[in-house]
Amino acid sequence: MASVEARTWQDQQGRERTTYRVQIRRAGFPAIYKSFKQRSTAEAWARKTESELERGEYVADSEARKRTLAALVDRQLEHVKLHRPHDHERQRVMLGWWKEKLGQRSLAAIATRPAVLAEARDELMTKEGFSPATVNRYLAALSVAFTNAVQEWHWLRDNPLRHISKPEEPRGRVRYLDDDERARLLDACRKSEYRPLYLIVLFAITTGMRRGELFGLRWQDVDLERRVAVLHNTKNGDRRSVPILPEVATLLREHGRVRRLDSDLIFMRDSADMWTFDKAWYAALKAAKVKDFRFHDLRHTAASYLAMSGATTAEIAAVLGHRTLQMVKRYSHLSDQHTGAVVERMARKYFA
Repeated sequence: MASVEARTWQDQQGRERTTYRVQIRRAGFPAIYKSFKQRSTAEAWARKTESELERGEYVADSEARKRTLAALVDRQLEHVKLHRPHDHERQRVMLGWWKEKLGQRSLAAIATRPAVLAEARDELMTKEGFSPATVNRYLAALSVAFTNAVQEWHWLRDNPLRHISKPEEPRGRVRYLDDDERARLLDACRKSEYRPLYLIVLFAITTGMRRGELFGLRWQDVDLERRVAVLHNTKNGDRRSVPILPEVATLLREHGRVRRLDSDLIFMRDSADMWTFDKAWYAALKAAKVKDFRFHDLRHTAASYLAMSGATTAEIAAVLGHRTLQMVKRYSHLSDQHTGAVVERMARKYFA
């Protein structure tokens, strides 16, 4: 039950002042106190706080005041290491930038002045090599941490990044391997000293899996007899099955003959493994003379090959794991020949 008590006192100049002290007592919670200069403000805060207590959403202001952004980053990285170990290194880089920039500020200070996040966002946009998409990934990494601080750890009342706009990204590019590039790149991967490279790249091209999905794959997720992999932790949260081609299944069997005892991940165990892979990947691109190409473009390559093979946008979306067709419309121009054949069949039937 909340009560508001008026308290009158004299300041150093002898002037009479009045403040209004709210006291909220509720079974199972420590008493809550807060003072205001106006009674209306005090009563409004009391109603809001009681409502939050009723819904189980109340967060003590002291939590946000005593926690810093650096503490939030450290806690989030522990969370990632436990739930998404394959993504730990990438998150460490992005969240590490926020920690270096704003780490000493309390969460309460950031929540009351989210403009500091906008200023940091603008600084990111001036960094060499940082596209709007890259800036948005940095914002997204911090936003997930803030969301956990609100929902999981109860350090904050709200995610301050909800009040900060994201840079507008250009239309998604479609960069895929042509026949010559594909042959050269796969040949370079076969010759790489990093033996799993050819399997990883071929796996990515033939399934369209995201980097995080591929590197988070565990042996228990793969059925080599049925030639299918089940993805449990996808970007949109949906579980989906991915068919595995016979050649990839054969390579997986060979790769699985020697397995690590300290991890059930098929490819990546820690940041050192990721660094070794990245080094081999860029070396293969250089040896194959494939320019302006990222690992994620292997996913675009898979989608483009599907489109050129006559797959519908719905079929491409199902393979890639998109909930809507909007994301796969970028590949529709590649299926013009297939679409033309459909129209020709319709015309022959009805207008011959």
